[in-house]
Amino acid sequence: MHGTRSDRAIRDAAPRLIDLSHRIHAEPELAFEEHRSAAKTIEPLAERGFEIETGVAGLPTAFRASYGSGELTVALCAEYDALPELGHACGHNIIAASSVGAALGLAEVADELGLTVQVLGTPAEESGGGKVLMLERGIFDEVAMALMVHPGPVDIVDAHSLALADIEVVFHGREAHASAAPEQGRNAGDAITVAQVAIGLLRQHIRPGQQLHGIVGDGGVAPNIVPGRAELLYYLRAVDSASLDELMRRASACFEAGALATGCTHEIRTLAPTYTELTPDPALLCAYREQIADLGRVPIAPELEAQRPLGSTDMGNVTNIVPGIHPVIGIDAGGAVTHQPGFAAASITASADRAVVDGALALARTAVAIARDDVHRGRLLQRLVQRQEDIR
Repeated sequence: MHGTRSDRAIRDAAPRLIDLSHRIHAEPELAFEEHRSAAKTIEPLAERGFEIETGVAGLPTAFRASYGSGELTVALCAEYDALPELGHACGHNIIAASSVGAALGLAEVADELGLTVQVLGTPAEESGGGKVLMLERGIFDEVAMALMVHPGPVDIVDAHSLALADIEVVFHGREAHASAAPEQGRNAGDAITVAQVAIGLLRQHIRPGQQLHGIVGDGGVAPNIVPGRAELLYYLRAVDSASLDELMRRASACFEAGALATGCTHEIRTLAPTYTELTPDPALLCAYREQIADLGRVPIAPELEAQRPLGSTDMGNVTNIVPGIHPVIGIDAGGAVTHQPGFAAASITASADRAVVDGALALARTAVAIARDDVHRGRLLQRLVQRQEDIR
């Protein structure tokens, strides 16, 4: 009964949800600049009677929309930031719309199931770690379970992600005329070259699941000036935080080698909070797997899930503290993968629109199933009490 009422509300809202997805997609905004996207996401929730708080956690484009007053708080995380030049090539428009849809469905049964339903608008997932900042600043303190779905080329229930460090390495040398007095210079661009070669050689010897990839952010200003400053931007990833720490130590030695070989100095700066790996709640995963199958979707086999890491997400930090899930919902992207222009184009197709509705239905049904299960409801509430005691 509860599921039916929730389903009906989501299906009735489907045109509005699809319109929301398309409107966010049409005006992509980068990390911490998602003012229009956040406002669009809030609109249908405000109309339904959700209490809206904007600028939460000191972040202008973060929000919390709440409905109901039950003891069990379920949070639907909405992402809406885009990528530079590629727009919504990660499909965050689908994430926002599916979370709004799930919340609208759960609002119909909140009183009967003793729920407080929240949509948390979480900026800057691509770069900046909005969820980490919101977690640290108490926005998740009352949340018993946190749910979201992310689009991808295939359905994956137990999606795996990698821990991530987002760093900048700045080399400082000394400018000089590259022809008239090169001996007076200390070439920061050469320091980058040495460091990149060392990183390339390191790749043969890193552990499975560890990754390094980066770009030159600044390599100098003119060919006839020895670069006095140069900059690398790097992502380091690993299967878990301990492995990431090890990789950081080894990569740092490569950056130091570049400075040492060229007579430069260097500094390593962290540009965003470190993302931890996803640790989804098994009961929530099981409930979601049942619901997504009931909707006619066929996710990849469980034994293959660990072989398909989806990159990194700040939802990993949330699931390390709050019981939650971050499954992937499949869209027909014509062979494109996330962070490709083809995936951005696919994120407003009929397949993507179906993912918005199916994602909303599956998330809402998952929350209903857990809320009605006395064992798991009690477990989540007990974990919440323990977390709050730890905070105090």
